[in-house]
Amino acid sequence: MSNLKAIKRDSTSSGSNNKLRSEGFIPAILYGGKNPNQNISIQLKEIKNIINSDTFLSKVLELDIDGKKEKVIPRDVAFNVVSEEPIHIDFMRIVSGKKIILEIPVKFINHPDSPGLKRGGVLNIVRRKVELKCPAESIPDEIIVDLVGTDIGTSIKISSVKLPENVVPTITDRDFVVATVAAPTVIKEPEKPAEETPAEGAEGEVPAEGSEAAAKEGDGTKKDDKAKEGADKKPEDKKPAEKKPAEKK
Repeated sequence: MSNLKAIKRDSTSSGSNNKLRSEGFIPAILYGGKNPNQNISIQLKEIKNIINSDTFLSKVLELDIDGKKEKVIPRDVAFNVVSEEPIHIDFMRIVSGKKIILEIPVKFINHPDSPGLKRGGVLNIVRRKVELKCPAESIPDEIIVDLVGTDIGTSIKISSVKLPENVVPTITDRDFVVATVAAPTVIKEPEKPAEETPAEGAEGEVPAEGSEAAAKEGDGTKKDDKAKEGADKKPEDKKPAEKKPAEKK
C-alpha cells in the first residue's frame, strides 16, 4: 500500500489552484463516509510514478493528512489536454463493511504452458478490465487468469476465473467471456517445388553458340577433327603439280 502525504487547502479558486500546480502540487478532493468533503493537495512527485498505471483507479492508498491517516481509493483523474499532466484527483474514503464497484485489470499468466499458444494460437483478450463489486477492505489489485492447459478454441469465461472471497462481477445475468485462444490468423502456405531445368539435348533445346553441338557439320564431324585429319596426311601422299612446256619463240 502506497503512503501519500496530503495538505489541507482552504481556497478552491482557479488562481489558488494554478499556484499550487506551479509549485508542484495537484489539487484534490476527499469524499465519502460520514465525514464532510475535504479539499487537499498532493505533491506531484510523490504520486507521478503510480498515477499512470493501469491499477491506479483500483489501488488502495493511505493518505496522511496532518498526521491523520485514512485509507482511500482514487476515483477520477483530470489531465491537462496539452501537457497531459494531472491537474485534479478525486479520492474516496474506504469505509469498512461497504462494497465498492471498481474496474479491476486482468492479468494473464503461464503463457508457455498453453498448448494452443505453443501451436501458434493467438490470445484474444475480450476484456482487459472487469467491473467487480468488492468489499472496501479487500480490493484486489488485479484478476489473475491462468492459461495452463488452454488449447485453440478455448473460451475463458468469468466463471472459470478465481476471484477473491466476497468479490463478484457486476454482470450477473450471463457467464461472459474474458478471453479466447484463437487459431493463427496467418496460415503458412507450403513451399512450391523448384522448377526442373530441361535435360541436356531435350527436344526444343537450342544449342548455345560456340558449344560442341554447334561445332558439328552435316557429316557429323567436328571442325577440330577435320583440321587434325588434314594435318595427319604425309607429304608424299600429295601429287606434285604438272609443269607446262615452255612456249617457243
